Amino acid sequence: MSKFSDLLRKYNIPVPRYTSYPTVPYWKENVDQGEWARAFTEVYKQINAQEGISLYIHFPFCETNCTYCGCNRRVTRDHGVEEDYLQALENEWRQYLSVMYKRPLIREIHFGGGTPTFFSPENLDRLLKFLAIHSNRHPDFQLSVEGHPNNTRREHLQILYESGARRLSLGVQDNDPWVQRLINREQPFENVLEVSRIAREIGYRSVNYDLIYGLPGQSLASIQNTIRQVIAARPDRIAFYSYAHVPWTGKMQRLFDERDLPTAAEKLNLYLCGKELLLAAGYQDIGMDHFALPSDELAQLRSTGRLHRNFMGYTANPGNILLGLGVSAISDTGNAYVQNEKNLMSYYEKVNSRKWAVSRGYFPNKTDKAFKKNILDISCKGGTTIDPENLEIFKSYTLPELKEMEADGLVILDGMHVVVTTLGHRFIRNICRAFDIHLLQSGLDGERKFSMAV
Repeated sequence: MSKFSDLLRKYNIPVPRYTSYPTVPYWKENVDQGEWARAFTEVYKQINAQEGISLYIHFPFCETNCTYCGCNRRVTRDHGVEEDYLQALENEWRQYLSVMYKRPLIREIHFGGGTPTFFSPENLDRLLKFLAIHSNRHPDFQLSVEGHPNNTRREHLQILYESGARRLSLGVQDNDPWVQRLINREQPFENVLEVSRIAREIGYRSVNYDLIYGLPGQSLASIQNTIRQVIAARPDRIAFYSYAHVPWTGKMQRLFDERDLPTAAEKLNLYLCGKELLLAAGYQDIGMDHFALPSDELAQLRSTGRLHRNFMGYTANPGNILLGLGVSAISDTGNAYVQNEKNLMSYYEKVNSRKWAVSRGYFPNKTDKAFKKNILDISCKGGTTIDPENLEIFKSYTLPELKEMEADGLVILDGMHVVVTTLGHRFIRNICRAFDIHLLQSGLDGERKFSMAV
């Protein structure tokens, strides 16, 4: 454990989560809307009929302001905002339909936020029916939804289930009452258990809990208690995230500072403690903060090398098109990334005047795509092969990083092949960073751009 702890300290540096490559800080502002439309339709014509497309729909509204959160959200108790937002989502979908050459085949939908269950069951049902009217469903269609334990009702779960939802993710974060008060996220664990029970009773196949370590007020005793309670509930998946203290982007995080947070050493111990408990309870380390029971699809996909990763995290869907609908949502077509307007009023203004909602983005070149493949292979398959066309770039920037990691026992270098060791699997983000040519060429350490690896 001493060597592992030393390595964690060494590699605990600011590192992206690599849901995209290049990562968002390297994207360009004021992306050309015509170029985005052409990039989207080019890929759409090639893959829609067989693979289908994925939709990520962002619901920004929350009834309370969780001060740890860095997501795009708007706090209100006025549920009258639901109507305007639904109309905007419908208008944005119509904008995409106007350039689709054939009826879209939808393979996957994910409701994220914010708080999707802020919206009434009837309004979520309305949106899903609107999408269904204008599309076909892939035979392997999946619908997953994020829910707040305090406002997710049986009616939500039933209506979503009838529309195809089989996966539910609940934001637990921490069960300690003192920590919950500090982050303004007070929710009895009984609420989590009740929502989980109802979901399984209805027929949901997978329940995920999101947990965070490094929050203000956390201690070894509190994290142990939280993890043990969670293990007893036996969720199929657990996301064990490092708290990302980024007050320069998450304004509410300015309500507390480093003096309220565990020290780097204390945070490291929180992580080690939680990880040990999860592994001892039979959960498998999928990579990048995710754990799953051996019976869960993610664990099975990882063991067979079929795991994929996109802006929704680890997924079974290898599709090339992920469309993001809603304020701040991100789209990825393989040949282009774009992010919608992050300001709600600007988003409304664009979609309600039949314009693309996109604001910034990036159009990867051939080299970007090659290193993106390396990063995806490392994060999902535990190994990769270098494209000979990029050998000189690899030797100049990536190889020196990997040689040091090989000396530390994290990877094995075999000519053009890189294999992640069992130990290295616990440092996936750092190994991916070795292939991040944009970050390495910039000479930046990622400070004020990315959260710490641990």
